[in-house]
Amino acid sequence: MPYDPSAFPPFAVTVDLVVLTVRRHALCALAVRRGEPPFQGRWALPGGFVRADEDLAQAAARELAEETGLRAHEPAAPVQDNGAHLEQLATYGDPKRDPRMRVVSVAHLALAPDLPAPRAGGDASNARWAPVDELLQQGGYGRDGEPVAPLAFDHAQILADGVERARSKIEYSSLATAFCPTEFTVGELRRVYEAVWGVALDPRNFHRKVTGTPGFLVPTGGTTTRQGGRPAQLFRAGGATLLNPPMLRPEV
Repeated sequence: MPYDPSAFPPFAVTVDLVVLTVRRHALCALAVRRGEPPFQGRWALPGGFVRADEDLAQAAARELAEETGLRAHEPAAPVQDNGAHLEQLATYGDPKRDPRMRVVSVAHLALAPDLPAPRAGGDASNARWAPVDELLQQGGYGRDGEPVAPLAFDHAQILADGVERARSKIEYSSLATAFCPTEFTVGELRRVYEAVWGVALDPRNFHRKVTGTPGFLVPTGGTTTRQGGRPAQLFRAGGATLLNPPMLRPEV
């Protein structure tokens, strides 16, 4: 039998972005307020429909640039100025996840250093960085006295999955350096781990761990006093992508 495309129901494909950064020592995610139905007025993750001439990576990179001004870079490369780590997270295809039609979303995780206040784009009427603990609280999310409501669509689940991916991967990979500027101190890197995991870490043990893996951190030869106190040595991410042995997340 010849292939008949009309025999199959149409559906759309979107990309949703879990964009994480560390602001004021807290792990934060980018949230946008929807300006159009469905879920008009509710907070959601940024994202949009995949265009006919795009593959998934191109669509995710475009949405990232439109929402944050960041450009995606190769996963194995260190983060450059105005760059962000971007990787595919998971696919979500519940038939009822979008009331408009059958929509399959391919979510992506983006990580970047401390970012300025975002500007709303596309069909979003507002955008802001919000602590992930607030976005994921049982009752949902609200601000400035507005009623608390859950994130739109299935975005609470997508966000939770993205946060867990980040928390687990920094145990054994160099992913935590994606939250840092090009040059950073061991103390600044430790505060990234503390913000992502939500725990306090012993500074001496942490320093020994991250400087003990060959190629994980590379000294730049410079120092800084931006954290106060004595000058601290500056590092950049090295070529090693794995932390061996891994730094296991403390139990909370």
